[in-house]
Amino acid sequence: MSTLIRHGKVADDHWQWIEGDVPRVVERLEAGEHLVLPLAVWSAHRARLDPLRASVWLGPDDAPEALVPWLAGIPLVAIHFPVFTDGRGYSVAHLLRRRHGYTGELRAVGDVLVDQLALMAQCGFDSFRLRADQPPAAALAALTGGLRSPWPGPVVP
Repeated sequence: MSTLIRHGKVADDHWQWIEGDVPRVVERLEAGEHLVLPLAVWSAHRARLDPLRASVWLGPDDAPEALVPWLAGIPLVAIHFPVFTDGRGYSVAHLLRRRHGYTGELRAVGDVLVDQLALMAQCGFDSFRLRADQPPAAALAALTGGLRSPWPGPVVP
């Protein structure tokens, strides 16, 4: 199971990640579930969604500009990194924060490694769903600058 780091602490996650189209999205939200929906599903149901229970995730090919008119009411925008070598999510985060003024929670999800966290934070991310094999203690240390290398053992200069 992966760990959520939020605002510099290990945190519980009440949001359910949804991939693809989901039957009964509105009914699930009305039942009290908190869903993070793909942009296409979120857009299709946007008019009927409770903004406190429905958030959106963007893939590497999604345009963040599609969210601009509604950004102020979206509590969480997650940006999916399908592989750690795909850097497009950094640009999306930067655009959302600096160009479009998004002030809600910006979460990195997917293939998120400890080594990436400091740069992700500089781009505007404030929460991180770590890949399952990533140690939470090393992630916290990486975010606070207290560790040169996230892995135990000698650090080679």
